[in-house]
Amino acid sequence: MEERFRDYRTPASLLVEVAKLTAPYRGQRDRLSLVTTKVREIVPVLSYDVVSVIAREMDIDVSTVYGFITFYAMLSTKPHGKFTVRMCKSAPCHVNGAAEVVRAVEEQLGIHVGETTEDGRFTLEYCPCLGMCDIAPAIMINRKVYGNLTPESVRDILKSYIRGDVEA
Repeated sequence: MEERFRDYRTPASLLVEVAKLTAPYRGQRDRLSLVTTKVREIVPVLSYDVVSVIAREMDIDVSTVYGFITFYAMLSTKPHGKFTVRMCKSAPCHVNGAAEVVRAVEEQLGIHVGETTEDGRFTLEYCPCLGMCDIAPAIMINRKVYGNLTPESVRDILKSYIRGDVEA
């Protein structure tokens, strides 16, 4: 497991809430997806502390819970910005110019993939597929999808978030 994963500390009061929510699912490994979805409504980050509580309460190995969380792009083990920009890495996006689009995002935000802006407003990351191949290249900002992107159009989209025209 990444060392950075152990750096973020979740407040004890939230860990108690996670334990209460998770306890009814003891021994129900097949409910891990449901549990992590519900837990994300309580905590901003699925930290080592949170993963440990989920594992303990569900009677699952910590490594299994961690592996599950790190497999899915929508789950995270580290803090994200107010806006998470996910760039699709699928073949259709790639052949339609995703590399140029992600470069434009990096330049506009002043960060690289895997980083968060200093002000904590934006996090940029890749995800395996958004399922939007018909409008490739595509990005998702929080839960909103934008497609048929060019470097120019993605800059305009980001400007609307920077100006505050779009709420989280």
